[in-house]
Amino acid sequence: MARDDGSVVVRRRLYLSVYNWIVFLGWVQVLCRVILALLDNGHEAVYAAIERPLQFAQTAAIMEILHSIVGLVRSPVSATLPQISGRLFITWGILWSFPETHSHILVTPLIMSWSIAEVIRYSFFGMKESFGFTPSWLLWLRYSSFVICFPVGIVSEVGVTYIAFPFMKASEKYCLRMPNQWNFSFDYYYASALLMALYFPGSISMQLYFI
Repeated sequence: MARDDGSVVVRRRLYLSVYNWIVFLGWVQVLCRVILALLDNGHEAVYAAIERPLQFAQTAAIMEILHSIVGLVRSPVSATLPQISGRLFITWGILWSFPETHSHILVTPLIMSWSIAEVIRYSFFGMKESFGFTPSWLLWLRYSSFVICFPVGIVSEVGVTYIAFPFMKASEKYCLRMPNQWNFSFDYYYASALLMALYFPGSISMQLYFI
């Protein structure tokens, strides 16, 4: 029985190590591409340079919700789900859905804050699962970088969503108007506004919870 329990722990740590290092490499690619695009062509070129690796790295975080559900990690689903969902909304529901936002200057601090925070976070957990410890400097970065990354990230997320509002309203993308066979209407513009109204204070409270 003890041997079986030990093999489960080894498989769990092996899986989480591989997962964390793969996503870490995805975010490293995003960070490097942001810097190079910014230096070579300015902020207007940032999104085009990072779109695919950003979508991969951010979408891979869906697995963290499953990790919480099945108990692979200690993070509660109640905290993981809204955090990941909010990031996915920005990645797919705003940036991918409304290309008009791509050249805005707020995209650069958004992606920079995300990528710096995630490179630190995934390397932290990668080291922890792979070797059973983390260097003191990485531990310090893990719990100190939020002082800059979090406010920059949250302001940029809300700002980019606000920038997309006129394009949402004009295009009526993802809207469902009545009459229809389901007798139901949905307005993506108002749904996004409500989500942002809830997301901003919710993100602050979640961050305070993890400090």
